[in-house]
Amino acid sequence: MTELPKTFDPAAIEQHWYAHWEANGLFRPDRPGAEPWTIVNPPPNVTGSLHIGHALDNTLQDILTRHARLKGKDAMWVVGTDHAGIATQMVVERNLAKDGVKRTDLGRDAFVDKVWAWKAESGGQITGQLRRLGCSMHWANERFTMDEGFSAAVLKVFVDLHKQGLLYRDKRLVNWDAGLGTAISDLEVETREIQGKFWHLTYPLADGSGTISVATTRPETMLADMAVAVNPADERYTALIGQTVKLPITGRLIPIIADEHADPELGSGAVKITPGHDFNDFEVGRRAGIEARDMLNMLDAKARIVDCGGVPEELIGLDRFAARTRIVDMLEEAGALERVEDRVIQTPYGDRSGVVIEPWLTDQWYVDAKTLAQPAIEAVRSGAIHLVPKTWEKTFFNWMENIQPWCVSRQLWWGHQIPAWFADDGQIFVAETEAEAQAQAGEGVPLTRDPDVLDTWFSSALWPFATLGWPENGDATLGGRYPNDVLISGFDILFFWNARMMMQGIHFMGDVPFKTLYLHGLVRAADGAKMSKSKGNTVDPLGLIDKYGADALRFFMAAMESQGRDIKMDEKRVEGYRNFATKLWNAARFCQFNGIGGSTTLEPPVATHAVNKWIVAECVATVQAVDLALAEYRFDAAANAIYQFVWSRFCDWYVELIKPVSNGEQRGTIDDETKAVAGWTLDQILVLLHPFMPFITEELWHGLSERDHDLIVGHWPMPDARALDPAASKEIDWLIRLVSEIRAARTELNVPPGARLPLHVRDSGDLTTDRLVRQQAVIARLARVDLTVGGSTGGAAQVVVDEATFVLPLEGVIDLDAERARLTKAIAAAEKERDALGGRLSNASFVERAKPEAVEKARADHADKMAEAARLHAALGRLG
Repeated sequence: MTELPKTFDPAAIEQHWYAHWEANGLFRPDRPGAEPWTIVNPPPNVTGSLHIGHALDNTLQDILTRHARLKGKDAMWVVGTDHAGIATQMVVERNLAKDGVKRTDLGRDAFVDKVWAWKAESGGQITGQLRRLGCSMHWANERFTMDEGFSAAVLKVFVDLHKQGLLYRDKRLVNWDAGLGTAISDLEVETREIQGKFWHLTYPLADGSGTISVATTRPETMLADMAVAVNPADERYTALIGQTVKLPITGRLIPIIADEHADPELGSGAVKITPGHDFNDFEVGRRAGIEARDMLNMLDAKARIVDCGGVPEELIGLDRFAARTRIVDMLEEAGALERVEDRVIQTPYGDRSGVVIEPWLTDQWYVDAKTLAQPAIEAVRSGAIHLVPKTWEKTFFNWMENIQPWCVSRQLWWGHQIPAWFADDGQIFVAETEAEAQAQAGEGVPLTRDPDVLDTWFSSALWPFATLGWPENGDATLGGRYPNDVLISGFDILFFWNARMMMQGIHFMGDVPFKTLYLHGLVRAADGAKMSKSKGNTVDPLGLIDKYGADALRFFMAAMESQGRDIKMDEKRVEGYRNFATKLWNAARFCQFNGIGGSTTLEPPVATHAVNKWIVAECVATVQAVDLALAEYRFDAAANAIYQFVWSRFCDWYVELIKPVSNGEQRGTIDDETKAVAGWTLDQILVLLHPFMPFITEELWHGLSERDHDLIVGHWPMPDARALDPAASKEIDWLIRLVSEIRAARTELNVPPGARLPLHVRDSGDLTTDRLVRQQAVIARLARVDLTVGGSTGGAAQVVVDEATFVLPLEGVIDLDAERARLTKAIAAAEKERDALGGRLSNASFVERAKPEAVEKARADHADKMAEAARLHAALGRLG
């Protein structure tokens, strides 16, 4: 055992301990017969790097994993990465573009080889960063959604769902990204507010009896209009229902139909219906009896105009936005443009391509999500899956009960290629291998494989069981690891990933994928704004780790994680938790310097001194609080319980209370009982704190004593109520209150720090008198007072603790009149500010119009001024 360095340096220990843990297999220690405990990580994109949301998500997972491991469970944190079809393909295409190469120049197979080569060289960035955060993942079983075993699971699921009629090919509207040339999920659509226009058009009735007005933000789509809808209750149009209008420019005839989608209060009350280019219109068209195969499509895959019936030659091949300009001119020339108004429009953009998303009618593969959703809904209703916080249940049920078919095909080259083969006559053969498909089609029938790949969410939905060896492992519980114990996830992927894991897990495994789903909020900028690169308000977690250490960032994340609330990023708090680590380090150095080492027993040592009985009881209470908080997934409560115990109870008070008193040049000593209790308590702190701050705790664990095991595989404290001594605890709590009150009085009344004061006591009962006798030396040392028998004369400050009044004579120590004047003036100033802030907060206009952060600051300042005024009143009251 070597002496602990004077200064705590996170960088000096983090890399060493992580490498040690991983090299020695301690993230998955050999524990035959132990209770399995399993969690899977939301697989980050292989293209990704650690962002602040990852730091939160993975910190919470690691806390639970390390806690379970310390509890003696066979804890396994499944780790892996997602192939991230679109994101990865874009990265590799950009790299090729630097050399003037397009993927189409290479061909599919050669391009996919390039992607695999890129992954081998650059795809592991985020896994290295997760190691820096301290994540104790089971790297020996690291998975990738495109590895051989996982791919086999994906193919089996696709084929089985198709055989069961739950996966099919259909023509429907999708979010089409014309920049990438593929369908994308709702999650990949970013809605932006743009300054646009609202064009009011007039369509002539076919019989020449008049016109009907419609309005649109996308006038070019009128080329594919198939109806005009009016509300059946709108008496203005009752007589027109069933008649036809003649479309300007194309001359096509379309019907006027009745549908409640048309809002009589909006615009003219009549709306143009373009089923092939609007999601709402698609449903209106189907209700009107228009089959998807008959819906008009006026755009190609690059969002250029195609002839869908009567389209003028000059428009064919134009980009949709160039066509918009020309069509507006043509409508105006035809007298069909009634008016144009400026309007802010919610517009969908591809989050990666940055182009406007087009609802586009195309043939895609779909999963019957409605059927698969029913067991998942029941699992949450029955409590088989617990949603934490429970407030998310309403949102979950609302979405799942109205779920739409899930489009699972993507027009990419990188990903799981769909296991379907087409014959020349249009027949489709679905099989896990081409040989099986050929056997279905018959010998000699030419087959062409579907070039599309599967949506990334389709494969990641299998994560809780495909990572554990399914389908090769036929064990229904996968060695007791299915269902997983808990899943930690951001609420923003509740439907895209969490719900789909529920659907696939229940369907293929016959049980829920996880017992508890914990949904955390977002990490926001300090002002509460959502972080984004465009705003320039993102925070690099690796920069924070470099500056303050991984332990400080982890503790910040845990302490700020309150159920149902977002986290506001606050670097000062991260710095504060680095200071917390430093305080613990210094306390450990004090212990080491005074011959206090690690404990040799899990049970608390025998204690006879009140101070030792008190700290043991405080430790037991903290263990109970942390256990309860973690069982309820209240990470903030767990972190704050540890923080208060370590900072206030152990460092601020216990260490001070047991400090040996120096007599001249001879240093005082700490008795063996106190050494044993202090060492045991410090060990309990290191174990309790380890899930939150693994690096400093492991370093101190080994720095304090020679150990036969690492802390990561230590033993979680077992709270034992037999260790509690209420009388001793009450005595030390009384001592702390007394010393705190005396110190507060000295500070508030500007008593010089070095001044030693007499302390008189009156109205003291037998209990207080006995305590004063036992604790006299400690009170004298910590409060810089000398207990004096008899009353006091002259000006003095008074402190009341329980029934006794303690008097501090101040004549000749401070100017009492000047101090009263100062306090009176300070009280008036504090109350004036308090009342001014209270007035602003009671002003409804201020609360409604001010920014939320300004209102929040006003409330905080008001509370501070109230507390300040109360404190100053108390100080003045001490002077009598």
